[in-house]
Amino acid sequence: MDAVTRAAAVYLFLVLILRIAGKRTLHQVTTFDIVLLLVISEATQQALLGEDFSITAAFLVITTLVGIDIVMSFLGNRWRLVDHILGSRPELIVDHGTVLKDRLHRHRMEESEILEAARELQGLERLADIKFAVLERSGSITIIPEDGN
Repeated sequence: MDAVTRAAAVYLFLVLILRIAGKRTLHQVTTFDIVLLLVISEATQQALLGEDFSITAAFLVITTLVGIDIVMSFLGNRWRLVDHILGSRPELIVDHGTVLKDRLHRHRMEESEILEAARELQGLERLADIKFAVLERSGSITIIPEDGN
């Protein structure tokens, strides 16, 4: 039972930490992020298994983590509040060429990231050419050009 408790605690902690980190952090992977992920995974492995490195404990931990993930997904689909806490909603960051700076600041983004997405996805060079830019749940940016483009 210790492995189940450890798995649940680590799962909830990681969900909380990654939720605080924000969706743009998860979308933009740098070398530092990969190193951090490796360190986190090693620390997580030690926290999950403790002193018991048996295959039974590993199977129990994996089953617990997948089970919690399934339950959280079900709860998120059933109740909007749980979905809001665990996930996030797409958010408008450019409205008819106007950057919504408070939202950009909240997600630790720069205007240059929006322009980069506009160039890559739509071939647009100016903010005025963007009708809407939406920061998606995944951290990617969707660009909707003005009608004339």
